[in-house]
Amino acid sequence: MKTDKEKLQVLNNLVAHYGFQYWWEDTNRISDWVSMILIQQTTEKNAHKALGNLKPYLTVESLQEIELETLQELIRPAGFFKQKSNYIKALIDWFISHDSDFDKFRTYSTDALRKELLTIKGVGSETADAMLLYIFERNVFIADQYAIRLFNRLGFGPYKTYEEMRKEFIHLTESVPHDLCKEWHAAIDVHGKHFNKDKKMDETFLSS
Repeated sequence: MKTDKEKLQVLNNLVAHYGFQYWWEDTNRISDWVSMILIQQTTEKNAHKALGNLKPYLTVESLQEIELETLQELIRPAGFFKQKSNYIKALIDWFISHDSDFDKFRTYSTDALRKELLTIKGVGSETADAMLLYIFERNVFIADQYAIRLFNRLGFGPYKTYEEMRKEFIHLTESVPHDLCKEWHAAIDVHGKHFNKDKKMDETFLSS
């Protein structure tokens, strides 16, 4: 059984190795928020293209008013454009139902806010946690496929599901700065992409 100290060592070694990663965050939180829908089941390139098409409409008011068919055409490059257009509309409707005010959520516990996000059509566990981390600035651990594969390779698992791994790691976020939580997620994903290109890469530096 691996210890919390060993988990933290891997996470912090990743950050030390790859350095500052979350430079891509947009100053427009609506843009970042919508991108979390667009990225589902597609590549970053395709999601970025769809987001570029949406640039003139990335406000709550514009996304509420835009015709569904127009929205579908704009996000077509991201794939599943009919589903995702409905998801974006559902997201905006949910936000409007909460007065379109991010500050309003400061009174919510992270668990309560997560439950709320999971009620939105198209928002599953991983997407909800990404929203908590990047939109609502909550300390959470995103147990995506890169994370599961990495920690299974290193002998921490076997983790078979998102929720299984999340429950084993979420407490590690309680006593670290919020920026470090974002760095952990970003570094895991960068490392996963490198590993996919070179499956013989030496990962011993992560545990030393």
